[in-house]
Order: sequence, then C-alpha cells, then structure tokens
Amino acid sequence: MPSIVTITELRDPALDPYARLTERQLRSLQDPDKSAFVAESRTVVSLALSAGLTPLSFLMDHSQLTGASRDLADRILAGEWGDVPLYTADDGILEELTGFSLSRGVLAVFRRPALPSVEEVCREARRIAVLEDIMDAANVGAIFRNAAGLGFDAVLVTPRCSDPLLRRSARVSMGTVFQIPWTRIGESPSDWPERGMELLHRLGFTVAAMALSENAADIRSERLKRAERLAILLGTEGTGLSKASVDAADLTVRIPMLHGVDSLNVAAASAVAFWETVRGESDEHYR
Repeated sequence: MPSIVTITELRDPALDPYARLTERQLRSLQDPDKSAFVAESRTVVSLALSAGLTPLSFLMDHSQLTGASRDLADRILAGEWGDVPLYTADDGILEELTGFSLSRGVLAVFRRPALPSVEEVCREARRIAVLEDIMDAANVGAIFRNAAGLGFDAVLVTPRCSDPLLRRSARVSMGTVFQIPWTRIGESPSDWPERGMELLHRLGFTVAAMALSENAADIRSERLKRAERLAILLGTEGTGLSKASVDAADLTVRIPMLHGVDSLNVAAASAVAFWETVRGESDEHYR
C-alpha cells in the first residue's frame, strides 16, 4: 500500500522529477514508455486524475495531509491509483522547487499518455482550433482554457508548437488540457502545412486563418457560422501564421479593431474567435 515519505532536503533523489530533470528530459522522446510530465496545483492534478492519466508519484506540503484538504491524500493512501509514493515536505521546500504560490502545495508526476490520431480527435468535432508554431507556453494554456470554456470540440497543435503538457501550459489552462481532446497534426515540421491542410480538408473542415490581411473577412461572417465543420487557425505571437498556411486556408478572417490597434494577443484573439463562431448555436450548451 502507498505510504507517506517525508522529504527534508532538496537533494533527495525522489525530487529529481520535480527539481532537477528538465521537461525535455522527462519527456524522454527516445523511450516513450518512460516519458512523463509534472502537474502543479490541486486543480490541475485532480483533472489529470479524472482524465484517467497514470500518476507515478505525488508531492504535497504537510498542510494537504490534514483538515478539509486531505481528501486527495486519503484517496492516494487508500491505493486508488495503485502503490504510488506520496512524498511530503514543508512549504519552504516546495517554494524552492516551483514557488508555493504556483503549486498550491500539490504536485504530481504522470506518465505521458500516447497521443490519439487526428482522425480520432476530430471524429465528432464540429469546431476545432489549430495552433501553428505557438511557442509561448502560457498562450498555449490560455487557448486551451478558452477552447474548453467556449465550446470548441478539440485542439490540434503543429509539430513545432509548444507542448501543451508543459507545467506552465497545463497550469495556465487550469487543467483543461486534460479535458478537451487534442493531438499533434503531423509528426515532423515537414508535415505542416501541406499535409496537415490536406488532412483537414479531407475531414471536411473549412479552414479559417486568423491573419491581418486587406481581404480578410470579419470574424462575425455568416460563412463561419454556416460551416458544418470549422477549423480556426491561430499563429504565433509577432510573426503570425505562415504565408503557406494562409494561402492554403479556405478564407482569412480578422477581428475588427479600433484606435489604430492592429491585433490582440493570440490568446485573447482566440477567445473572441471561439465565442463569435459558436455564439447562438446552442444556448442550452452554456447553461
């Protein structure tokens, strides 16, 4: 049965995944069976568990083992997820690891799940987001949160896009990265955009590229609302979408702006685009 192991110093090898291994090392691309990631905060860890991901270890500050907040610890010690170690430390050690204000006293290492195919993720999807080469982890996490909260069905990320399971991405997403279906569209950078766009079109998606262009349609365009299956394509901060992606898309759209402002941060823009393209489709869906 699981037991509580008290950690007294940062040099303890049990803390390697939390303190010394980089996220690239945890990913272990050469050995998928050992690939892992770290989740921070009770909310994010709980949603990962609810999604059926496999925990490898937990780390909590002492306050999480007593009082009203001990429910998760009780479930761990009851063996709900098998014989998984529960490490505990005072908040000083956790603050040195990641910042107590960020971890909220709960961290966990999870086995990285195998990604499904694009076809599987999109099988029942009508509205999806495609993230092209967005490297900022916070933006990726925020877009996932927007997609989940505003009724999009799935997210696809290109091969060069930041990993949605990075600590910061998952934390900013508030764990929605474990709720909304997602996968990578292509295994190598050469798969995007040509092969990826071909696949989206083969699956019946109208691809709308969000880009600054004189001939771009208004995001409120009825064509977007009428599309049976719609993919909103979002590009990285600064450079935006590649010309090849814009040219391959079915249409270009933009958010009308005032006061000489040309655009919004990509995460903010995604929220506007998602809302405008699902608004009115099913009011009951949001109640």
